[in-house]
Amino acid sequence: MIEGPDLTVDEVASGREVRARVGEGDIDLVITDFQVGAMGGMAICLDLRHEESYGALEPVPVLMLLDRRPDVFLARRSGAEGFLVKPLDPLRTRAAVRALLRGEDYDDESLRPRTVRAGTGTR
Repeated sequence: MIEGPDLTVDEVASGREVRARVGEGDIDLVITDFQVGAMGGMAICLDLRHEESYGALEPVPVLMLLDRRPDVFLARRSGAEGFLVKPLDPLRTRAAVRALLRGEDYDDESLRPRTVRAGTGTR
């Protein structure tokens, strides 16, 4: 969904490999699923933030892919700068990636409940 002439994607085989790959350098963004084998997205993000906190790693933004809206709380608590709630689509995914690469946060608003107010005349 995101690979193209201006973006390249590196893959690692497991969550345990993320810190080492980020430590090698030239990583601008980590994209991880919330549920990944033995070390999920929350643990990956917390691990990176811990290493960054004492200067062992340069800060790298994390985009977390979530299965359900209630996981947003956990994504935020782990220090992820952005999140997307599945199902994913190319437009939202690219928007999230671009925002994080610009140094912005990205909150997926696509599944947020709409506020309805009585007497506003909207139907």
